[in-house]
Order: sequence, then structure tokens, then C-alpha cells
Amino acid sequence: MKPLPSLRVCAVVLVCACVRTNAALIDPSVQLARTCPAAIKLFTTPDRVGHPYREVAVLNAKGESNWSDEGDMIESMRDKAAEVGANGIILSKIDEPSALTKVIGEVAKTGSQRKGNALAIYVPSDSTNTTTICARKK
Repeated sequence: MKPLPSLRVCAVVLVCACVRTNAALIDPSVQLARTCPAAIKLFTTPDRVGHPYREVAVLNAKGESNWSDEGDMIESMRDKAAEVGANGIILSKIDEPSALTKVIGEVAKTGSQRKGNALAIYVPSDSTNTTTICARKK
């Protein structure tokens, strides 16, 4: 008889499966080196970046509202931004389902989705800082 996976492993799988983010590359011919999620800076508006930047990808995240929160959405977007070589994201919005939608989703057993959008960016003037942070995380 095989031993059952530990509860901790099951919890990690459950948490990871709650939010999914996809990336639509703005210019697929540009290939940036992967960065790390810890180096991805979050900006709330484009003017907060403060330096010239290149738009890398449009990020779209969604997750079950009962099993995720805004932090999970941002974490998932950071992971995806790092995959495409970005070192920052400009958060557009996170849409919460209404209370009525949540109730209907619960009754119908269909759930309700939280959705978020962001723009993954690469800030050349911050590349040294990005490299330093990622090197420390290895």
C-alpha cells in the first residue's frame, strides 16, 4: 500500500491551483531572460514607474473567489511576469464578483471568479537591481 501524500503537499497543490495567469506577449520576437518573482516591482499606475520601460506582456489572472485573494492574484502575476523576463508589473484592476454572484455561484455549485489584469514591463535602469535580487534568491 502506498502512503498517502502529506497534508502539506496537498495544501500546496490546492493553493497553487487557485489562481491562473496567462501572458500575451506584446512582441513575441523579443526574448528576455527569465527573472524571479521576488524582483518584480508592483506599480499602480504607469507614471509611478518613474523611468522609461518596455511593455513585455499583457497579464490576465483569474481565480476562484472562495479560494484566493488579491495577494494570490498579484503573486500569480509576478510569477508569470518573471517567466517572460519582466521586472515590473503595472496593475490595471482586480475585479471582485458581487455578493449576489457569489451566492448564486455557491447555490449552483459553479463558484465565482475573481479576475485581474496587469501589464508586465521591463525597466532597463532597474536591471542591475533585478539581477542582484534574483541572485540572492538562488
